[in-house]
Amino acid sequence: MSDSIFYRKRSEAPETMKQILLLEDLPEIRAWLKTLALQVFPGAQISESARIHDALELVNAVRFDVAMVDLGLPDGSGVEVVQALREKQPDVQSVVVTIHDDDDHLFPALQAGAFGYLLKEQSREQLAEQLQRIAQGEPPLSPSIARRVIQYFTAQARLQPVQQPDTVTPHVQLTDRENEVLLRVAKGFTLPEIGQQLNLSRHTIADYVKQIYRKLNVSSRAEAALEAQRLGLFRR
Repeated sequence: MSDSIFYRKRSEAPETMKQILLLEDLPEIRAWLKTLALQVFPGAQISESARIHDALELVNAVRFDVAMVDLGLPDGSGVEVVQALREKQPDVQSVVVTIHDDDDHLFPALQAGAFGYLLKEQSREQLAEQLQRIAQGEPPLSPSIARRVIQYFTAQARLQPVQQPDTVTPHVQLTDRENEVLLRVAKGFTLPEIGQQLNLSRHTIADYVKQIYRKLNVSSRAEAALEAQRLGLFRR
């Protein structure tokens, strides 16, 4: 193979990432992804697996910081591992690394708790750049995937009626500023981009995002997008 290969509650610098789970069944690609992971997270301890069963055993035995998960595996879908990580290790940032760019693979992975979704067709440099976003608490998404997510939720918003405020989760109250930030998060803008649009620092935006996620009880950009859609923000 050639070199063309939704904000978590925690943000860490790459050098503090100690444990990485790598789930990929093809040895050549697994070795290539391991090299990529070590480039982005120097000194990391990488646990490799080629099967879902073995990966699930590792989830029960090791506390991970990042997981790089393929979807098409001999014994099932990597979505099962993403779901297990979300349930047992909710702070893990799971990143799908796959050849599949269709809705049938993308959205189940995001709904299961995937923090990022990368396509193997990208170059090593592009993938490394995307993975480095984890340090800023930003989801690593291939450009075509980010566009697909935005288009999907925008289309869904057009098809569904707007719910009245008094019928939408009465106990959740977002400020006008939080609504502005949530809408931009749901549309796929990065924290620096949102800060520039609202004339605020990236760190201020990060604080807003943490507060929003806590209020809505969500932990990914995909869940935030669903909430933004449900609150009718895409129509504003």
